[in-house]
Amino acid sequence: MYATQALTQFVPLAAKELDENKVTPGVLGFLVFAALAVGVWLLMKSMNRHMGKVDFEEAPDPAAEPAGTDGKAEAATSGTARTTASGKS
Repeated sequence: MYATQALTQFVPLAAKELDENKVTPGVLGFLVFAALAVGVWLLMKSMNRHMGKVDFEEAPDPAAEPAGTDGKAEAATSGTARTTASGKS
């Protein structure tokens, strides 16, 4: 006896009148959806834990002008002093 023949014996027990146009995911669909939902929840929980360990403080830019200079670095960064490929102004 094949498995499909064995399962067709239980169809009348599930519903007296089987509607061929109505398809539902059933218990297996719910279990798959629940497993995916639990998996996503665990991934989000892990991501939040790992993001809490990350240090977002940036290192100061070494090219940035230190406080209290007379403006020479500002002129160089604003583009007024341009250099050629050979390095001459």
